[in-house]
Amino acid sequence: MANLKIENLNKKYGKKLVLNNLSFDVKSGEFLSILGSSGCGKTTLLKILIGIETPTSGSLYKDDVDITKIEPSKRGMGIVFQNYALFPNMTVLENVMYALNLKIKNKEEAKQKALEMIKMLKIDEHIKKYPHELSGGQQQRVAIARTLVLNPDVILFDEAMSALDADNRLILRREIKSIQKEFKTTMIYVTHDQEEAFSLSDRVMIMNEGNIEQLDTPSHMYRNPKSDFVKRFVVEHLAEKVSSIEKCIGMNL
Repeated sequence: MANLKIENLNKKYGKKLVLNNLSFDVKSGEFLSILGSSGCGKTTLLKILIGIETPTSGSLYKDDVDITKIEPSKRGMGIVFQNYALFPNMTVLENVMYALNLKIKNKEEAKQKALEMIKMLKIDEHIKKYPHELSGGQQQRVAIARTLVLNPDVILFDEAMSALDADNRLILRREIKSIQKEFKTTMIYVTHDQEEAFSLSDRVMIMNEGNIEQLDTPSHMYRNPKSDFVKRFVVEHLAEKVSSIEKCIGMNL
């Protein structure tokens, strides 16, 4: 588990300001969703957190240690991408074992850890299959298992379920939340799906044009939007799904 602190974070591409002086905390063991429409800066923020982008200015702290300039492999974070990023020439077992093989010298120990995680993600019957032989939901499970098996302090999800059908998304939501509770891992989940963010999160951060509009619990945000943008983006947009959202909020009370 880890606490994160982001202070006065800015990111520019040329003259375009993508992130505007962001400051917020992520509590140890918290599930935080970053919600916003395309181009609001949420994916750029995720890339800066994991270390594959550098901020123009500002600082990142993990457990009070400045990690702003630390390389990605030393940040104790993992990331699950939308496109799975599996190795096509490796089986499920080999994909999950890949990073472990670099970390653990004992190959049998690495294999056992991988098998345990594969079983937890309910893909043990597919261990000898290659990615092209799996469904989208199965591939995403492999990607999640590959990240979780390294036991990172923080896991980042970049639109991780946007390519899946509705049924698979619902099943994986439940599994991710269950895993987060079991491992007590800090999770940061980027999405453009309001219902997904509200059903998964301890807190939700709404972004708009590089700014934080509101950072709050789902229930308080839904009942007390702080700006017209939040009201339109969350409340009015979801007017047709009120019963579903209120059910999600009830899960977080």
